[in-house]
Amino acid sequence: MQQINSVFKEAMAGISKKALAAEWLLGSPAAEIGRLWLILRASFIVPLLRISLYVCLVMSTMLLIEWLFIGGVVLYVKMFGRKPERRYKWEAVEDGSETGSAAFPMVLVQIPLFNEKEVYKLSIGAACSLSWPADRLLIQVVDGSTDILIKDMVEKECMKWASRGINIIHQTRETREGYKAGALKEGLNYDYVKECEYVAIFDADFQPKPDFLRRALPFLIHNQDIALVQARWRFENADECLLTRLEEMSLDYHFTAEQEAGSTVHAFFGFNGSAGIWRIAAINEAGGWDDRTTAEDMDLAVRAALKGWKLVYVGDLEVKSELPSTLKAFRSQQHRWSGGPCNLFGKIVMDVIKSKKVSLWKKVYMIYNFFFVRKIVGHTCIFFSYCLVLPLTILIPEVNVPKGGAVFIPCIIAAINSILATPRSLHLVFLWILFENVMSLHLTKAIVTGLLGTKNANEWIITEKIGDSTKNKTNNEPVAPEKPRSEVLRHRILLPELGFAMFLFLSGGYGFLYRNDYYFVYLFLQGITFTIVGFGLIGT
Repeated sequence: MQQINSVFKEAMAGISKKALAAEWLLGSPAAEIGRLWLILRASFIVPLLRISLYVCLVMSTMLLIEWLFIGGVVLYVKMFGRKPERRYKWEAVEDGSETGSAAFPMVLVQIPLFNEKEVYKLSIGAACSLSWPADRLLIQVVDGSTDILIKDMVEKECMKWASRGINIIHQTRETREGYKAGALKEGLNYDYVKECEYVAIFDADFQPKPDFLRRALPFLIHNQDIALVQARWRFENADECLLTRLEEMSLDYHFTAEQEAGSTVHAFFGFNGSAGIWRIAAINEAGGWDDRTTAEDMDLAVRAALKGWKLVYVGDLEVKSELPSTLKAFRSQQHRWSGGPCNLFGKIVMDVIKSKKVSLWKKVYMIYNFFFVRKIVGHTCIFFSYCLVLPLTILIPEVNVPKGGAVFIPCIIAAINSILATPRSLHLVFLWILFENVMSLHLTKAIVTGLLGTKNANEWIITEKIGDSTKNKTNNEPVAPEKPRSEVLRHRILLPELGFAMFLFLSGGYGFLYRNDYYFVYLFLQGITFTIVGFGLIGT
């Protein structure tokens, strides 16, 4: 009996210990944190993620409709041959035996420069070779270079062409006030340009063909309501590396699709800042160049349109230029191109609404299609949809992503881009999508700074250009000392991109282990692309 009692007491003691242990575990900090996480997840994270997903699907649908609209317009133009020459009066300017060069209007060519040693000869040489009567052409090199040696080299180049009978002026600036807008505005204020009716603008790396003026000016001469003729950019170094091929795909779509659609339907688009020719009277009526944003070219185009002027894009009038071949140069260029328009949107939207010379339909197009969808929704939708929300839904399975939003919409958009823009790069479409997704992180930051009007939104960094410097190096030219390899690598590393790479690998790994879908394939590939860009392993 005593043995039975002792066994019973030991058993009860064991049960008491287990109960106490279970009670302790249930009341432990780890258990409390687990309960809090479940409550937070169910009441806050899941609903927020589900709302974010719906917003992303709406933005994706907006983009799809916009792409289909643009594709439809471009298809219409190609099928029915609705080129600008058929929509507007165009007659070649002929040399008159009696009037001589008097039949040709006076044209100013502006070339803004800033320490662009590698390419200044290209633009100056091309401008001086334009087929136009010498006494009806004035070339103005607006040089704001702070490097005295480069400024001296530009002056000597201008003197060389002047000795050949070219009417060229090397106009120096002592300040960078207003950046490019300030340079162009200052150039138009000199008395010697007052007799000019039109102004063609070429950045330092642009090389127009000799017949550029003869093909573009008839639109302005014979159509008094046209303010601008914009040519298409072509890229000499598109095959230099994978980065330039991907850049070419994006910019080719911009010109062949977005610019063509805006010009055809509404006679409005954003001036690209180079390879265009303006009616000077339209510039003056619109208020002249304004340096309030880094999108001074788009600013002028919008203000001219609000005054009732038409803008014409001529797709088969091409001008050679250069693409940034380094990731650093490309990122700084894209930051300016994304932040500037968003900053401008906040400053000009009320002017668009109040304009009395623009139809309601055109106002809707300018505010919704041109600014909101293309400049704001585009990159933010890509970033939030495919770099943030989709990976989070893998980690939180309560939220399901429709296959149409995750797969079919981006595939349709990519197909439209490839077919319309750069058919030769069709095999690079998937790489282009992955790269665009990576860049959306950087561009979303630029969009936010532009909308908020922060200091970075108005930061102007000249895009580094290579030109033919690597081909034409002489022993007399100074060579910059090479930076230590460790310093070069340190500046190449992009921590935000590497952070997102880790996040995508985590999400992809979880999806591979615990999910039944195949989203992990995309997540791994996207994570690899973020890693490549994060370590600066793309470009020259």
